[in-house]
Amino acid sequence: MAFQLPFSFGSGSAAKPLDSRARQSKMMDYDKPLVWVVLLLMLLGMVMVYSASISLSDARKFAAYTNNYFVVRQALFIGISIIVGALVFRIPVATWQKMAPWLFIGTLVLLVMVLIPGLGVSVNGGRRWLNLPGLRPQPSELMKVVMVLYAADYTVRKQEYMHKLTKGFMPMALAVSFVGLLLLMEPDLGAFGVIVCIAMGILFLGGVNAIWFGGIGAMLTAIFVTIIALSKFRRERFFAYLDPWQEDNALNKAYQLTHSLIAFGRGELFGVGLGGSVEKLHYLPEAHTDFLLAVIGEELGLVGVLVVIGMFYWIIKRAFDIGRQAIAIDQTFAGLTAKGIAIWIGVQTFINMGVNLGLLPTKGLTLPLMSYGGTGVLINCIGLAILLRIDYENRILMRGGRL
Repeated sequence: MAFQLPFSFGSGSAAKPLDSRARQSKMMDYDKPLVWVVLLLMLLGMVMVYSASISLSDARKFAAYTNNYFVVRQALFIGISIIVGALVFRIPVATWQKMAPWLFIGTLVLLVMVLIPGLGVSVNGGRRWLNLPGLRPQPSELMKVVMVLYAADYTVRKQEYMHKLTKGFMPMALAVSFVGLLLLMEPDLGAFGVIVCIAMGILFLGGVNAIWFGGIGAMLTAIFVTIIALSKFRRERFFAYLDPWQEDNALNKAYQLTHSLIAFGRGELFGVGLGGSVEKLHYLPEAHTDFLLAVIGEELGLVGVLVVIGMFYWIIKRAFDIGRQAIAIDQTFAGLTAKGIAIWIGVQTFINMGVNLGLLPTKGLTLPLMSYGGTGVLINCIGLAILLRIDYENRILMRGGRL
């Protein structure tokens, strides 16, 4: 009897006949709770994107759009992302390991293309999108999932050299530095920070020398501080973050932060009700993207925010559990990839929420799975589909089957 999944993702090309002991197992074929939590986050995000964007058409900038323009596009993005995720799920983990170096090189080419006039699209002072017919993909989003795969593959290939600087740590550090240089030219310091955390986290979990790891970590911290110190607009934004209610800051660099905090304050415990936000009425910029959590806080209150935090915590914890399980059955690449996905989602979620709550300086990072944006939702679904595939293969092996 063939091992098959009882849902639309299909069984995948790696399914093999199992012995009688495996057939008697009552273990679920896939992680159903993980699928449902991801779907619920995307659906809640779509509802909140509609609420946050419904009044945008009143502004001159969005006068050509209808009230439901953004929610219709978000629904389309989610539908496409689910279909692509189902296709990605069918690709064996071993295939991802073989493709990882080539995917890394291809994504580097895309990052270079973004900087070429005519190919790259500039929005609000940042050149982060490619100008393709009918599409505006964001290569920096793609690099996040590609970095997870590349760092995991690199750690496995260089395992015997991980305690050496020149053969173990330095090649990966150079690769990340080159990615960082391209991202800073866009500029996209937020994406660079997430990618550095992914690479460093996977190397740490893969057994890199602790002394070199600590030293490079300190050097990266110094680099980030230097970048902020030498950039006038970043420096002004940082000082505004330290004192957002000072009059000049509240009207300029800390404008988004102060209105985000006002939104949370208005929401109190249970919120003002779905659709009742005042801050989304052209007071809070980017309410449907970077500051979606502030609208959730205003309309659904502390309870709504805690529910969202709880669902993200569950996804991240489950990803680490899947990674630990894979490593326990000698699937090191799969295990590091799963943990890398957990780091990616966790760090980006923490930064977005920290910015919304005033715990971190304002940075242009979206809330995974929820904020408006096609590339972000698509790449999140691809990463989580790979995570589901890792869990699926873990279950096959634990049943006694073969990949």
